[in-house]
Parts: sequence; structure tokens; C-alpha cells
Amino acid sequence: MIEEIIEIIAKQLKIDASEITPDTDIIDDLGADSLDVVDLLMTIEDKYGIVVPDDEVQNLRTIALMSEYIDKNLD
Repeated sequence: MIEEIIEIIAKQLKIDASEITPDTDIIDDLGADSLDVVDLLMTIEDKYGIVVPDDEVQNLRTIALMSEYIDKNLD
């Protein structure tokens, strides 16, 4: 799961996947802005068939946290 998320983020932000670890903060470490985060979450929602409520977005800043959230919310 983490590898898939890393690939999605690397592709969307146009960076090398080797620069991303499970503890990478998408905003602080990768320089993503709010639009980038929205795009990433939309891609992840589509890929995994989940919905991330707006109030949860701020809690999903690292790849590890995203992976845990997806695991908990898969149908």
C-alpha cells in the first residue's frame, strides 16, 4: 500500500519516488500546496474507492498516515 501511495505522489508532484519515505510530510518535505493535496486525495479516493472527509484531510500529512487511513476505510 505504501509503495502505491508513494508512486501516486511521485507522479502527481513530478518528483523521484526515491525521495519519499513513509514518514515524508507531503507539505513540509515535498512542498505540496493545498491544491496538490486535494488532487492527491482525489486520486487516492478514486483508486481505493474511499471518501476522505474534509475534516480528516489535515490528519493525512504523511504517507504512513494516508496508508493507515486507507487500510481502515477500505470496503
